[in-house]
Amino acid sequence: MSPKSVVFKKICKDKSVAVYMGKRDFVDRVDSVEPVDGVIVIDSEALQGRKVFVTLACTFRYGRDDMDVMGVAFRRELYLSTRQVYPPLQDREKGIHTKTQARLLRKLGNNAYPFFFEFPDNLPCSVALQPAPNDVGKQCAVEFEIKAFSADSQDAKVRKRSTVALMIRKVQFAPEDEGMAPSVEITKDFVMSEKPLHVKASLDKEIYYHGEPIKVHVNVTNTSNKNVKNIILSVDQVSTVVLYSNDSYVKCVDIEDSGDSVSAGATLQKDYTLLPLLANNRERRGIILDGKLKHEDTNLASSSIIKEGVLKEVLGIIVSYKVTVKLIIGGVDEP
Repeated sequence: MSPKSVVFKKICKDKSVAVYMGKRDFVDRVDSVEPVDGVIVIDSEALQGRKVFVTLACTFRYGRDDMDVMGVAFRRELYLSTRQVYPPLQDREKGIHTKTQARLLRKLGNNAYPFFFEFPDNLPCSVALQPAPNDVGKQCAVEFEIKAFSADSQDAKVRKRSTVALMIRKVQFAPEDEGMAPSVEITKDFVMSEKPLHVKASLDKEIYYHGEPIKVHVNVTNTSNKNVKNIILSVDQVSTVVLYSNDSYVKCVDIEDSGDSVSAGATLQKDYTLLPLLANNRERRGIILDGKLKHEDTNLASSSIIKEGVLKEVLGIIVSYKVTVKLIIGGVDEP
C-alpha cells in the first residue's frame, strides 16, 4: 500500500473477524453509484469452525433507541444484503472487483477475503437530523452500515463479541449538466393604488455546492403609492419525512436583512449574497445534515435528487432548498 493511502480498519472483540476498507464515502451520481468494496480478515483459530458473513444495511431511524415503546423500535430497515465470505463460495481472484481490494489482499495475506456490494437504484443518501446540544443517543437518520460477523449459519444467533460494524455514507453528487437558472416574478396590486408593485428575483445558476455563495439578483419596480421599507432575503431548508408521516419542516439556514427601501415610484436593482453553512447553524435543532461519521465533520444536507421511477416513500427524508425574497411594506410582509 502507498504510505499516503488511508485504510479504515475495525476488529471484533474476540479477534475472529476484521474489516478493512479503503474509503467510507460512496458517491451517488444519480445515473450510477460507486460500489462498496473491502476485505475481511479472519482468524481461523478464533473462528472455531464458524462461518463468516458480511452485510450491507440501510436503516431509517426516526427516534432514539431509548424511545422504543412496547417493543416497537423507531427504526425501519430499508435494505439488507448478506454475503458469505468464509469459507469462500468462489475463487478468491473472482471476488476481486477493485484495485483497492487487490492491494489490500496483497498486503494482508492468505487470511484475507474480498467482499463487494452494489447499491440498488432506490436507496436514499445518508442524512441525519441535527440534535440539540443536550440530546443523547442516536437521532433521526438514514444510515448505512457494513457489518461482519461469525456464526454457524447466516440465520444463527450472532454473538456481539463476534460482530464488527463500520458506518459508511452514501453521498449525493449533483449532475454536471445544469438546468435553467431559477427566476420568478410577481406583481402585487394594492387597494387605493392605481398602479402595482413588480418584483423579480433570479439566481445566476441552478446548482450550488457546499460553501459556495448564492447570488440573488433582485429587481423592484415600485409604481404603486406604497413605500417598501425593507427587503429581507433567506435560504430555507425544506425537509419532508416521506416514509411514515409526509410531514414537512422549513428551517432558515441563512438570512440577509438588507435594510434597503424603495419609495413610491422608484426602482431598485441589486445583487445580494447568501451563504448557508453548517458552521452558522450548529446550535439549531431540526435541520437536516449529510450523514456524519464518527470524528468527522459534515455539511448541511444536499438536495435530494430522485431518480426517475423510484418511489419517494422509500427515501426516508427528502431535502430541498428555496430562496425567499420578502418585502416589508407599511408593516405588511409581502413575499
